[in-house]
Amino acid sequence: MPPHPLLWSRNPVVAPTADDPASRRAFFRTWESSVYPIGNGRLGGTVFGEPRRERIQFNEDSLWVGNEDCTGGYQPFGDVFVDFPHGEFSEYRRELDLARAVQTVAYTSDGIRYRRVFFVSHPAQVLVCRISADRPGALRGRIAMGNEHEIPVRAEGADTLVMQGDTANFWFWRKQLAEPQRLMGDRAYASDKIIDLTLEARVRVLHEGGALAAQDDMLVFDGCDTVTLLLAADTDYLADRARGWRGEHPHARLCAWIDAAAARPFATLLAEHVADYRSFADRLTIDLGATPDEAAARPTAERRQAYAEAWENDGVPRDRELEALLYRYARYLMLASSRPGEGALPANLQGLWLINRHPPWRCDYHTDINVQMNYWFVDAANLAECFQPLAEWIDSIREVRKEETRRVLNVSRGWLMRSENGIFGGSTWHFQKGDSAWLCQNLWDHYAFTQDRAYLERYAYPVMREICEFWLDHLKALPDGTLVAPMGRSPEHGPVDVDGVTYDQALCWDLFTNTIEAAEALGIDAAFRDELAERRSRLLGPRIGRWGQLQEWMEDIDDPADDHRHINHLIGVYPGRQIHPLTTPEWAAAARVGLEARRDHGQGHPAWSRVWKACLFARLLDGEAAHRELAQTLATHVHGNLWAVHPPFQIDANFGYAAAVHEMLVQSHLQMRNAECGMRNGAKAEGGTRKAEQGEGLSLEADRRGEEPRMWNAECGMRNGAKAEGGTRKAEQGEGLSLEADRRGKEPRMRNGRGGDRASTSIIPHSAFRIPHLLHVLPALPSAWPEGRVHGLRARGGFELDVEWKECALTRARLRNRLDAANACVVRYGAGTKSLRLAAGAEIELTAGDIPSSPE
Repeated sequence: MPPHPLLWSRNPVVAPTADDPASRRAFFRTWESSVYPIGNGRLGGTVFGEPRRERIQFNEDSLWVGNEDCTGGYQPFGDVFVDFPHGEFSEYRRELDLARAVQTVAYTSDGIRYRRVFFVSHPAQVLVCRISADRPGALRGRIAMGNEHEIPVRAEGADTLVMQGDTANFWFWRKQLAEPQRLMGDRAYASDKIIDLTLEARVRVLHEGGALAAQDDMLVFDGCDTVTLLLAADTDYLADRARGWRGEHPHARLCAWIDAAAARPFATLLAEHVADYRSFADRLTIDLGATPDEAAARPTAERRQAYAEAWENDGVPRDRELEALLYRYARYLMLASSRPGEGALPANLQGLWLINRHPPWRCDYHTDINVQMNYWFVDAANLAECFQPLAEWIDSIREVRKEETRRVLNVSRGWLMRSENGIFGGSTWHFQKGDSAWLCQNLWDHYAFTQDRAYLERYAYPVMREICEFWLDHLKALPDGTLVAPMGRSPEHGPVDVDGVTYDQALCWDLFTNTIEAAEALGIDAAFRDELAERRSRLLGPRIGRWGQLQEWMEDIDDPADDHRHINHLIGVYPGRQIHPLTTPEWAAAARVGLEARRDHGQGHPAWSRVWKACLFARLLDGEAAHRELAQTLATHVHGNLWAVHPPFQIDANFGYAAAVHEMLVQSHLQMRNAECGMRNGAKAEGGTRKAEQGEGLSLEADRRGEEPRMWNAECGMRNGAKAEGGTRKAEQGEGLSLEADRRGKEPRMRNGRGGDRASTSIIPHSAFRIPHLLHVLPALPSAWPEGRVHGLRARGGFELDVEWKECALTRARLRNRLDAANACVVRYGAGTKSLRLAAGAEIELTAGDIPSSPE
């Protein structure tokens, strides 16, 4: 069994006494490197754990300033302070238990052992702090509440503190108004009127023994055995533009939550919280190998420092359990910052936690990599529910984005994003045309994992169709008929307003492909599918440049010494599925050339860029390079509290780290399908027959005259080498796969198009069969993880896997069909493949010997 997942420290987080700018900056660095976060998806906090003065800094995800034109910014909510008359203290320990989502602080002062327990309950919707001592009547002190926004705090009765106000005069918005260039963004139509939100926070104090009384705007307790604080906070934000983004005042809601929590014993609140959290957390366990006991016993910050020193000295850190702990931490952070219910919003640049009223990059939703990276891993991590807040936010802002897109670009259909985005649909900086298509990739991928048709119909497909409509109207035809995205840019890099940027081209291909499959799954929009397929067949595809690289632009201008942090031209490798060594080896090789160049010249890259490279190397089946990127990230861009840093702190790399681990252990993005397998011949094929890697079951036969290559998919029982017969031809008995051939008896073919890509326009009807996914087990396992196991990893197509390995070889894989219908897949390990069909809810266990290598 893997060790109990704990983060712990021997030291509290100490706030500075001075309030000058230098001290505040130093404190922000201390906060981001030392605190341990807690949260329930909507409400969160960070605990300082100082014995003499506890500080609970809290956040609620809807506390924003901004409007429908300006992103505005996320804002910290407030603080709760508990002062104690302690002297010296010893035997201090502060820890965060990832198995239970509970934080504790314990220490001894004047011979008394004190203990504080913190958690944020999703069932109760309150933050709970329980203070106790091992001597009756030992607790005395005072409780206060404060904030950064000059909102008054008052006592209500003898046991409650209340903070009520609104966002109208928040400092951050006043700063925006003082900088009209930044606020208006050169847009004459932009509004400077803030969408005012009302806010309220309440702290109820319960005590056993002793006395509790109000004193001015504080609460004083004396001679108590235990003291319990219940904190509730919310705004009147409502994700509904038609109602002006505002719902009912939060007062009644907060009072109801606190009253209900106060009526329950602390032990019951804790037990309900732990059971609720574990119902998600326990779905997946991971073990990447053991760590020597001496190293594992160190405080977390010391372990990370030792890991960094080992990396610096010989490049071979050996703390495997710390690497697994960082993965587990990503799942904890997602559950704490993006759970559905009570109108929760998606995880932003810092997840949920913010202490600075002038947040870095507005603490917003950056859509040119960051918010997408936040959600790459959630479905594979068996946390599918955590995706819902992202889908709901995208749905809520559609009309705002349509209006601005039509106003600026004079288009009639679809919509785009600017790179900085807020909760009201306001967007700043410049239009990044591919960003909305990239969000659609997240939307589709969630369906690929869950096979949830109701979600696809309600959330994903309407957005995907709208973004497709924009691109259908926007694409530009070159003289030879090739379609390119006009006037684009590669995010944050290179020339602007140029045609055929690879970022846009790859995302168009991905969008059209996913939307075709979405419409097939729903059994709708046949004519629209055909239109998308025809346009996709004419898209400018990936191009290989003069030094063997996959080009970032249509023109061959890539610099081999480029050290830019963004690698958006490789989006077709990951998170896309246009390029892969098993299906497009030439393009994959070119992608690797560019990736290695960007890595080798980008030693100062931020954490999110490094973990993306790890994902890319894993997709290119290079586990050693992928692990090096993860190890360097942990050694150089992760704090002692395991938050990743750009710098400053950004949570995307924590989540991207987990995504890379998934890609190293199981890949499931390829499907066993004729035109959609991804087999793309980037240039005219050489004569003869060329096969994919041994065991893949896919081969590409090139015409000796250099004409159109033809492909058959052996695993689907489908071959284009001869004319298909009309009607339906089935695969081998038991496969459960069928192909509807062209009714005129013609061959479905894949053409070798200009610029590298012309996909088949044939559509396999929804009714024909569920296209099986290729579940590639241990595709990029590094030698650093010679033995290990993962239980509960989800794969696309509705499957769940347990995988065990030893001496870098598969020992056991258990596959479960999580759908309520029969389901087919192809399992690949090494050079072997095995086709499977599982009944609803069925499972099967395989060993390496059950997946024999196919003959060359």
